[in-house]
Amino acid sequence: MARLVLKFGGTSVADINRIRNVARHVKREVDAGHQVAVVVSAMSGKTNELVAWCTEASPMHDAREYDAVVASGEQVTAGLLAIVLQGMGINARSWAGWQIPIRTDGQHGAARIQEIEGSELVRRFGDGQVAVIAGFQGIAPDNRIATLGRGGSDTSAVAVAAALKADRCDIYTDVDGVYTTDPRIEPKARRMNRIAFEEMLEMASLGAKVLQVRSVELAMVHKVRTFVRSSFEDPDAPGMGDFLNPPGTLICDEDEIVEQQVVTGIAYAKDEAQISLRRVADRPGVAGAIFGPLADAGVNVDMIVQNISEDGTRTDMTFTVPVGDLRKATGVLEAAKDEMGFDVVQAEQGLAKVSVIGVGMRSHTGVAATAFKALAARGINIRAITTSEIKISILIDAEYTELAVRSLHSVYGLDKA
Repeated sequence: MARLVLKFGGTSVADINRIRNVARHVKREVDAGHQVAVVVSAMSGKTNELVAWCTEASPMHDAREYDAVVASGEQVTAGLLAIVLQGMGINARSWAGWQIPIRTDGQHGAARIQEIEGSELVRRFGDGQVAVIAGFQGIAPDNRIATLGRGGSDTSAVAVAAALKADRCDIYTDVDGVYTTDPRIEPKARRMNRIAFEEMLEMASLGAKVLQVRSVELAMVHKVRTFVRSSFEDPDAPGMGDFLNPPGTLICDEDEIVEQQVVTGIAYAKDEAQISLRRVADRPGVAGAIFGPLADAGVNVDMIVQNISEDGTRTDMTFTVPVGDLRKATGVLEAAKDEMGFDVVQAEQGLAKVSVIGVGMRSHTGVAATAFKALAARGINIRAITTSEIKISILIDAEYTELAVRSLHSVYGLDKA
């Protein structure tokens, strides 16, 4: 007998028929003798609808009331799944985040989990009860519902798994695992059997949409073995109930991966913008003067490049931000131009970031050179480069994104079985 946390995303619970299919997955694990907690998202499209209603009611709405509204989507799903499970003869009960409780900080709309009290869930496991938990939510210090931000149900599931000391957390979604790159761009992309936490964290933060970044961070910190699986496969198909090797991709410690490839995957993020500050005074503290206000404004800065003038008195500072943050970023910079000490700010859109990821890069040389040669052979100009121990990110014109992804996927042999 094992303790499992199963998470089902919005497309998996989009209507009652799909909720019945989810219930069959849950029943399979219950029939195998496992203790099961289920974390659910709102039905597909429901959160967007609720957010739109809040905005229509008042563009400057109270974040606490916003949370009260948008958290209801997951509560509806949890109740419906519990009803379906009960109809199948399974002892099930729905739980809102505050009932467990899942305690968060006070940042309504983007709260972070601080503590989960799972003792009552564990007691009910002993009675054979399945817990159906509304994801994406908890209770803030002001005793009100707080939501965790987009993708927060993944975070809820991993956090619950850590709190319950679960043997595994299965993230059911509309894909059957984590691929070497986006199969919509490269049909030769392969599903990976295993991927290290660090690699998955980089993939998620650099554009892969399979898992939310905070959920991977939590899984890595708490060593929660996490499977990415498809909810659309037949719940009773051979192998679906295999506890040790279920179909999908296992996200785990690097030590669990016997044969580690040099490069594991290629990620990409479109809609990048580049900002250049020209002729910045080169003095101590100038970087802090520039990037501090941007951080305070919630602007996510990446790929910083600095070029110092020949006489050492001036520098050009170039960095990237998401296109959605461009107007905010340029506004912050213009407002503090005198303090920052630059002559002019220039902005450019229509860029993309393509990243090569793999823990095997730590012990192999020439990985970056291979990428640069492959892109040069395709006539793709590189705007900027950043590196870490296990990743290389390259900024290019967005129109070349698909060609770059396919070229890099091929040159590292990721399209070979």
